[in-house]
Amino acid sequence: MSQAKNGAVLAAEAENREFLVFSLGDEEYAIDILKVQEIRGYENVTRIANAPDFIKGVTNLRGVIVPIVDLRIKFHFDKVEYGGQTVVIVVNVADRVVGIVVDGVSDVMTLTPDQIKPAPEFGVTLSSDFQRAGQSG
Repeated sequence: MSQAKNGAVLAAEAENREFLVFSLGDEEYAIDILKVQEIRGYENVTRIANAPDFIKGVTNLRGVIVPIVDLRIKFHFDKVEYGGQTVVIVVNVADRVVGIVVDGVSDVMTLTPDQIKPAPEFGVTLSSDFQRAGQSG
């Protein structure tokens, strides 16, 4: 492969981004893999008085107190069960470490810039760090 062609391939690969795909109910979502610190099995947490239901509590992760948010409760899912596939994805978003409880992790997906669409405007400030997976066109 010529050096110019090799450089073009490397540049194209650098533009691609990897996303961790996780499930909530029957839907799949994805988060930029660079925001993911680790994936852990769900374990009991220390509850916080007067916290909203979707904040399950906090856990100590190697000396860092990490709030644990159950996205299934936050998104008003009817059925929230904790089983062998339930995991906590520890993410670093906006310089904050947060654990998110999801039904499971299924894949790492590489997307090209043309496959990634901006989140729709809702007229309110919403985080676009989470995007539905499998919506490439």
